[in-house]
Amino acid sequence: MLLTQTARPSLRFDRHELAGALGGLGTDLPLLIGVLGASPGLDAASVLILFGLMQVASGLWYRMPMPVQPLKGFAALVIAQRIPAPVIAGGGLAVGIGMLLLSVSGLLGGLARLVPKAVIRGIQLGLALQLSTLALKTYVPSDGAVGYGLAAVAFGLTAVLLGHRRYPAALVVVGLGVAWALAFRFNWAAWAGAGHAVGLRLPTPYLPTWPDLATGAVLLALPQIPLSLGNSVLATRQVVQDYFPERPLSVRQIGLTYALMNFVGPVLGGFPTCHGSGGLVGHYAYGARTGGSVVLYGGLYLTLGLFFSPGFTEVVKIFPLPVLGVLLLFEALTLAALLRDLAADRAALLLALLVGVVCANLPYGYLVGLLLGTAVHYAQRAGWLGWK
Repeated sequence: MLLTQTARPSLRFDRHELAGALGGLGTDLPLLIGVLGASPGLDAASVLILFGLMQVASGLWYRMPMPVQPLKGFAALVIAQRIPAPVIAGGGLAVGIGMLLLSVSGLLGGLARLVPKAVIRGIQLGLALQLSTLALKTYVPSDGAVGYGLAAVAFGLTAVLLGHRRYPAALVVVGLGVAWALAFRFNWAAWAGAGHAVGLRLPTPYLPTWPDLATGAVLLALPQIPLSLGNSVLATRQVVQDYFPERPLSVRQIGLTYALMNFVGPVLGGFPTCHGSGGLVGHYAYGARTGGSVVLYGGLYLTLGLFFSPGFTEVVKIFPLPVLGVLLLFEALTLAALLRDLAADRAALLLALLVGVVCANLPYGYLVGLLLGTAVHYAQRAGWLGWK
């Protein structure tokens, strides 16, 4: 087989794995709601069911908290430009083809050998800055003064309980959000809407045409590939090395599963997906240590897609965004904290900070940061720069 694993550790399904599973809600759920609301023809049942299936497959295959996430570049463009479902499917296939070619040709492995660790840490920092900005500027203020108070309580609970073995932080904080939603947002009208939303649904397959593939490649795949190379592949492999050093994992393996997901998902009506360092860090930060958290996470979306997809966006809107913002903020802080292993190397730390700022703030920042950071690294090694 093309994909091999040197060890097959058992999966756990305890409260810590469940708490870790909830760590991904802050990024994935709002993106899925956004694309379902923006894209003409995108089917909620197909998107949720395929998203859940990809999670389950990833958890069973990797046996570690390696979640699947919506392609963020895709999602941003779809929401901004209201791109229709056929073009999304074509773009998903195009990005899958691109990643497959990079993987089997060896170019992905060559890139991994070329790009230094400091640049990877900078890419992770850039993602952390973007996630924290989203949390603090969008999610936390979304409910006004009440939202700030709710976020403050959630922040305090997370700070106290993060890493707690008996009371996992994510479970307590999500429980707080559910209780608040039921007490202050739930009403009979919402209950009636939820009742009409229940019913068995199955994915709706769709085979993109050649024009869909070409348009999706230009509009969606080309802007997405740099982000995927930096965050979905290189940074994810680095996080696996950080958290699971006993589990060797190559960028080729990650690239192949990335490609496979985007060959299967879009054809069955799903939204294009990837792996991601932020998702892995989020699951790990809230207690997950095996693929059980990802299987549980996938089970949530499978349940929503199979039985509750008609009213999905209306029902989930009662959950308070400030609580999701706190979950997202701690994921960002954990991601940024990975910089600590560069503390003794001033030049490497400066390079990581530079790359992080570029990634977070410039158009095509991940591509610019990857190229610029790698060039600066080798220029510094050659003595052309005075960094010490």
